[in-house]
Amino acid sequence: MSRKLKKGYFVRGEFVAEGSERDIELKAELKGTDDQSRTDLKRESTELQKLGADLLTLRADLLAGLALSDKLKDALADAKRITNFEGKRRQMQFIGKLMRLLEPDMVAAVRAALDEQANGSAAEKLALHQAEVWRDRLINDEDAAAQWINLNPGCDTQQLRALIRQARKDAKPEKPGAAPRHGRAYREIFQLVRDAFGAVPVREPDAPSFNPSHEAS
Repeated sequence: MSRKLKKGYFVRGEFVAEGSERDIELKAELKGTDDQSRTDLKRESTELQKLGADLLTLRADLLAGLALSDKLKDALADAKRITNFEGKRRQMQFIGKLMRLLEPDMVAAVRAALDEQANGSAAEKLALHQAEVWRDRLINDEDAAAQWINLNPGCDTQQLRALIRQARKDAKPEKPGAAPRHGRAYREIFQLVRDAFGAVPVREPDAPSFNPSHEAS
């Protein structure tokens, strides 16, 4: 026979059974608190409930990197499968209860993972920035191609030089004073450099110790 669950509620990650000494203690404390304190508790609960809902949208690799309990992971997986409105609502309430059990550092980790999904990691942002720097330098600096080839001996030099020539040709304005154009070669140079960097943070292109070779495959 399955054990009947006790009725109760969660307060800052602690389960409090109705009628217990802790329940009586908390209710006594609550009588002495102001409305603002109760509002803060409700706001915190609502935020954690929403955070649990946001976890349903988190990429699998980022979710796997979080040290969540198996119970919470299973609850999230179940919520994704449930299509019935009422069933989904109850499951999200259950997830909200589990979220209130999380330690503050784990809540912070969840927020960080969601932020990374929305805005990219610091390493990815840096790699993108460096790829943009190298792309512009390859197009505008006559010596940049030789430096890039020296740092990346495995790259297709013929393709690189052809793309640079085409990007420079595309960039010439049709009329004096017109803005430069960016064609397909401009984008392909960026992709070539980005592929060489991968997701590894790199230094400024003129730094002597910069060495992204062997990243390209």
